[in-house]
Amino acid sequence: MAVVVQKYGGSSVADVRRLRQVADRIMRTRQQGHDVVVVVSAMGHTTDELLAMAKVVSPNPERRELDMLLTAGERISMALLSMAIRDLGGDAISFTGSQSGIITNDRHVDARIIEVRPFRVQDELARGKIVVIAGFQGVSYRREVTTLGRGGSDTTAVAMAAALNAEYCEICSDVDGVYSADPRVVPDARRIGTLSYEETQEMAESGAKVLNAQAVEFAKERGIAIYARATDGALPGADPSADGTVVRRNPPRMPGTVVGVASERDVIVLEGHTQPEQLLMALDEHHVAGKQLHTSEDRTTLVISRENLHDEGKVRAAFGAQFGDKAVFTDGLGAISAIGAGINATYANVRKGITTLREAGIDARGMSTSSFRITWMVSNSDVERAVLALHGCFITRR
Repeated sequence: MAVVVQKYGGSSVADVRRLRQVADRIMRTRQQGHDVVVVVSAMGHTTDELLAMAKVVSPNPERRELDMLLTAGERISMALLSMAIRDLGGDAISFTGSQSGIITNDRHVDARIIEVRPFRVQDELARGKIVVIAGFQGVSYRREVTTLGRGGSDTTAVAMAAALNAEYCEICSDVDGVYSADPRVVPDARRIGTLSYEETQEMAESGAKVLNAQAVEFAKERGIAIYARATDGALPGADPSADGTVVRRNPPRMPGTVVGVASERDVIVLEGHTQPEQLLMALDEHHVAGKQLHTSEDRTTLVISRENLHDEGKVRAAFGAQFGDKAVFTDGLGAISAIGAGINATYANVRKGITTLREAGIDARGMSTSSFRITWMVSNSDVERAVLALHGCFITRR
């Protein structure tokens, strides 16, 4: 039988009623003749509640202990879901990340998967069982419990799908796919039927609450199709893009088409006027992950997501002590990105975006591009207006 991997987010298992609904959906998938592996997130806001509890105990909790604490949320979900499947007549077994063979590097809070050894999962599938795995977590080569950062359950699911040569990986949540913008900001945002791996990665890196970028990288390497779908929707049919989003190679679309507008509030720009290697060494020492890195002989600029800047006060103090006024953090900025394959084959899209923002009275503080993305830096207070303006320019009025 073909293996199918399903991932259910925290909102899908927020309470016992929804958890039972998920169990029923899993059983229906099994009845279609599939071997089923399920990856589950912590229930509802459990992770946020655990993190808030840790911050009450300690303003700057040690990263290793945070991992030990936060992984408890997924373990609760996996055990309860396995019980619910058994109550419906299924034969299920639950595994933690380490038990299922998720091996990571030695970073805490934002570890990366370096290998998947799914031997126990394969053994239980061979026995006819449904395997339920705790997402968001793994074990390092030093046998330390680690977590995978925001969207880590997606990464667990797709990495496991790749290791098992699954037919596809289904990412289930409370929305029916990936949209051209956040529907809470842009009421006429459109569901995107198909996306390339690269477009999806750029949207994730640019702040869209879509699939995790590392998860998409695993899928791309092994050619695993990802179906982003609503938990309360139907099981995938002959055309899964008809009521969800399919992420795969080479979707049928003209190059240069903008497929989505993503945004991220509260980013920090670090500007260093010192030798780049000194600044980058300090960033590594403090585990600061950034993006959109630009260097010249005496200037280094890095965009940092505040949510990825752990121990911010400690990091700022250390940089101040080491570099003084040669390393400056600029706050109060947001990033707006237009995304699409071949978006910068000409400068037409760049020119349209610049004109659109100017006509909307929005001051762009900077711009960067890649083969799949154009990003403008704006004031935090202008983020929503910029998203609406660019979505109207590139998508609504296309």
